[in-house]
Amino acid sequence: MQHFDQLLSKAIDLGLLPSDAHVDAPESRPWPVVLLTALGAWLAAIPLLIVVGLLLGDAIIHSVAGPYLVGILVLAAAILLLRSQDIPLFVEQLAIPALIVGSALLAFGLFEHLPSALACTLLALLAGGLTWAIPRPWLRVLLGAASAGLTGSALLICMKNSYSAYAELWITLHALLLLWLLAIAVQHTQLIDGTKALVAAAFESFFTGWLLLTLAGLAFSSGMTFLVGASLSNSVFAEVMNEVAPQSTGISHLFALSSSILALAAGLLIWRNWPTLRPYAGAALILIALAWFMPALGAILLGLSISLIAGRWRVASTAGLAAAWIIGAFYYQLDWSLANKALLFMLAGSLLGAIAWRALAPKASAPTPPTQAINPRQKIGILLCAVSVLLVANIGIWQKEDLITHGQPLYVSLAPVDPRSLMQGDFMQLNFQIPFDTPSVGDISSRPFIVMKRDKQNIGSAQRIAQGEPLAADEFKIELSPKNGRWVLVSDAWFFKEGEANRWAQARYGEFRVMPDGRALLVGLKGEGLKGL
Repeated sequence: MQHFDQLLSKAIDLGLLPSDAHVDAPESRPWPVVLLTALGAWLAAIPLLIVVGLLLGDAIIHSVAGPYLVGILVLAAAILLLRSQDIPLFVEQLAIPALIVGSALLAFGLFEHLPSALACTLLALLAGGLTWAIPRPWLRVLLGAASAGLTGSALLICMKNSYSAYAELWITLHALLLLWLLAIAVQHTQLIDGTKALVAAAFESFFTGWLLLTLAGLAFSSGMTFLVGASLSNSVFAEVMNEVAPQSTGISHLFALSSSILALAAGLLIWRNWPTLRPYAGAALILIALAWFMPALGAILLGLSISLIAGRWRVASTAGLAAAWIIGAFYYQLDWSLANKALLFMLAGSLLGAIAWRALAPKASAPTPPTQAINPRQKIGILLCAVSVLLVANIGIWQKEDLITHGQPLYVSLAPVDPRSLMQGDFMQLNFQIPFDTPSVGDISSRPFIVMKRDKQNIGSAQRIAQGEPLAADEFKIELSPKNGRWVLVSDAWFFKEGEANRWAQARYGEFRVMPDGRALLVGLKGEGLKGL
């Protein structure tokens, strides 16, 4: 607090703030109280808004001026409440739904009577005006994000069907970034000159919200990121992100060049403003190279560098997270082979590691403390651990080899699908034909067995789940394995070398080796007529 008071005094001396500027005492409102009060206010506002809608519905819908008149009145009431200093918290929270309703009424009228692009533009300007009128930083952030979204929507509408969907989105997001850069430059000039400093300060939160939405859009436009896709692989969110993900074959070299230029600008800004980071200049060159392959990365890095220089640490953290997301999303550019992508990241990681090691190396050699000798007991412990690891691994290998050698052959019909594996190359997800449901993992404490019959060609057919009853002469059992909350027949996946998808797409049977006690192992796949693949 003392440091902030010093900054305030310095700003007053420089003429950036008026002489009567002061720091308001922080509100002593515990956040649980604010949250519960807000919830109560919103619940109380719902029936009130319904009543108002019933009374004024016809005037709003059937009158040209109705939406604008009612919307302006509701917005004015919300602004008055939010600008008031000494009002109860409950009344203050009532202003939030009023602000939303008033804006929605104006949006209804504008979209009803004007072209969509013009309506979006006017609503974006309205968000800017509300920013000046409402002295609430968190609301200004939301208004900035809303203004950016509306501006981007207007640009997309104007470019509709002019380029590919990804190109239109890329151009829109970079236009939003350019507008943010221009606004930051104007804001910086105003603060230096000491003129209109209050306006620049008022729009600080607004520009933060604008940038946050732009960063989110850039990350979203890059598609699903590495590892997150494992938990969201079957969700609607993942499907949408896979649709918007860029394909390298459709990316213009102009986008790649622009991304690298923006990354270069980010590096130059850091070089100029943070001399202590100049030993890491090689890292900037690596990021510039990566930006060529990732069209959204350069814009993210530029936003990150400006946020770091300006001391906007939270925004910088968000930009860093977005950059990590985009780099991870490069995995899903499937026109690159996994080997080439792994080689690229291995090379980049090795270079970054070498740069960090060199930059962090001590400048002067210091005497190293004497190392403590390892006593005999520690040597014996290390040896026993190594032997134990080798023993466990080789016992497992021996068990699998014994099962393959002495197990009886069995073939089970399957219906494969062919998605991508996250970390282990390509794989086929196997779904063996079992004409009944297997139990859930939580329903049974021990592993169940499935009863099978085998014909003359060793093709098995599932009969039932074993209940401990004696088996017929032509029946045998196979132990099931737990996978994703259910019991499966040994395995639900077959991994293969990348580039062999066409070969394994012909699979029609899974080939097993089965021991008399029910232990089984999937050893291969067979095609039509049990032909080898």
